[in-house]
Amino acid sequence: MSLLLGVDTGGTFTDFVLLRDGKLKIHKVLSTPEDPSKAILKGIKEMNLFPAIHAGEVQFIHGSTVATNAALENKGVRTAYITNTGFTDTLRIGRQARSELYQLMPEHRPNPIPADLCIGTGGRLNAQGELIEPLTDAQLSKLRKQLQNLNPEAIAINLLFSYLDDGEEKRIEDAVKDLAFVSRSSYVLPESGEYERGIATWLNAWLGPLVQDYLHKLQKSVMPAPLAVMQSSGETIAASQAGTRAVNLLLSGPAGGLSATSYIGSLTKKRNIITFDMGGTSTDVSLFVDQPILTSSGSLGPYPVAIPMIDIHTIGAGGGSIASIDIGGSLNVGPASAGANPGPACYGLGAQNATVTDANLVLGRLPAGLELSGGIKLNLEQAKISIQPLATQLGLSVIDTASGIIELAEQHMVRALQVISIERGFDPKDFTLMCFGGAGGLHVCSLAEQLGVSHVILPLHGGVLSAFGMLTAKPGRQMAKTINALLSSETMLPTKQTFGNVGLASDNSLGDEIAEAFDQLTLSGQSELLAEGHDPAAFRVQKYAALRYQGQSYTLSLPWQNSDQVIREFHAAHQKRYGHNFDLPVELVNIRVQVEAQRKKLSLASLSETNRPLTPDRQLNNLAVYDRTRFLSGDRLSGAALITEQVATSYIAAGWQCKVDQWGHLHLSV
Repeated sequence: MSLLLGVDTGGTFTDFVLLRDGKLKIHKVLSTPEDPSKAILKGIKEMNLFPAIHAGEVQFIHGSTVATNAALENKGVRTAYITNTGFTDTLRIGRQARSELYQLMPEHRPNPIPADLCIGTGGRLNAQGELIEPLTDAQLSKLRKQLQNLNPEAIAINLLFSYLDDGEEKRIEDAVKDLAFVSRSSYVLPESGEYERGIATWLNAWLGPLVQDYLHKLQKSVMPAPLAVMQSSGETIAASQAGTRAVNLLLSGPAGGLSATSYIGSLTKKRNIITFDMGGTSTDVSLFVDQPILTSSGSLGPYPVAIPMIDIHTIGAGGGSIASIDIGGSLNVGPASAGANPGPACYGLGAQNATVTDANLVLGRLPAGLELSGGIKLNLEQAKISIQPLATQLGLSVIDTASGIIELAEQHMVRALQVISIERGFDPKDFTLMCFGGAGGLHVCSLAEQLGVSHVILPLHGGVLSAFGMLTAKPGRQMAKTINALLSSETMLPTKQTFGNVGLASDNSLGDEIAEAFDQLTLSGQSELLAEGHDPAAFRVQKYAALRYQGQSYTLSLPWQNSDQVIREFHAAHQKRYGHNFDLPVELVNIRVQVEAQRKKLSLASLSETNRPLTPDRQLNNLAVYDRTRFLSGDRLSGAALITEQVATSYIAAGWQCKVDQWGHLHLSV
């Protein structure tokens, strides 16, 4: 393939990055939430890429929001849930946890699946993996008739302890797979925790047909170009396989930005990075120590999502976040957003509500008349008109109200950045802050100052960095399995003992059993990548273990080499994360294997070198304005200044110095 095309569908814009002969071409169109493929095909047409696509010269990598949007908007398909008799209420009961401990009247949490769509049957295992309630042929026949009467579009199968033995789940799958889309827990998430496993399996079934239909439609429109999709863990998966792992796509778009961050971090030799991705609808923040940190404790609304995903904290504060006055007369910003249509008032598309973008325009941080992608020009008068009612209610000027909107939005962002750094044992002062998204550059200096960060990177084409990240991502899989075994030097020796909680005697050591489990997961991941046509000689495998002190309910994930090493690292990691550790036995709960196929290394053209202080192109409201397209490697400038480019505008505050590196990334220091 001579061309690489990355496409990221956001809440406001759909972004395109094309790599051709080492040079990047970027494009944006307004998103079409009712059918994201419309915006994608529109952008491809505007970039005149259909001839190359139909000639098979383009490799297409997509960050899809179909699964995320359907889940957030409660628009999944009609799904039946099959489990063991007596456990049909598991997903409704959950963990009996309250999001607000002292709330006397907690908000009612919706039942994921109506009771009439929950079916109990046989095939129950005990905690040792032994069959204690057989699944008879008569029960299978009855189950099939029940499903025919319910007529679901998808079926989720979640039997107790199926991660120990998936035989009964597979029998059910074989018996009903001709009736609807089928998702079984032993494939989606073969780990302990019937509730978390059940939610993941239900989400996969509930969203799977939508994802399959969307990707099939998109693939058909861009044939014969191969279509891959970004997963929440930061690796890509072929569109033909993505439907069976729909739950793995919930952070598809944001993961692209973190893939790009990892790539830029390796170029610039920055190991510790905090990312700040501010788009039109939301802001995503994350933290790197050499590489993105994965979590199995993610969530989507009220539901846990226990599949491995990049640890991203999201808040409803973006450029399109709406400012309002609450019942107590206080100013609020977000989480409601103006979205793509009508967008902020300054877009001139009929919106009346003031947004963060309108406030930035009124404060002069965005040039009036600036033309955005799609032919939209920022209208200063409309921005002022939208803020005036708020100013009147608050008894302030329009300028002061706009300043309040920005200050409040930034407080939300600072809090989010503290959650993923300080609350997890990391000092922001030890990190570089990398900012991207169309609106991020307008706030990054203020956020860095409040966090004590002294170095900031504004990447090249930061307004479309998530789309660029699609090009840097590697095909891969995250395969996991529950073990549940105490680790010690003694348990790793050859002896007649049980393995984990399976309760089967073995002449091998626990170490041999763990090694075998790692090998099985590795083979599973490699087989899926082989099915996509990747070269097995280039596969890269990394092993991880989720550990806890005996008696704990939460785990920490660490790289696996051997038991002694991982125990030492666990004690140190627990001390760093929680401020203490214990002299207690360490339990191995889950193992995980990351299998990646290598992709041809990106080769990007470098900028010409210079060593000059830049002169501004013009002045705006006492700010020096620079056109980023003129920058060369080694160029320098000082704040206060605005830097304009095709897909973003950045505000460099007074006291900050800026230098351009050889790849066009801007390094800010104070």
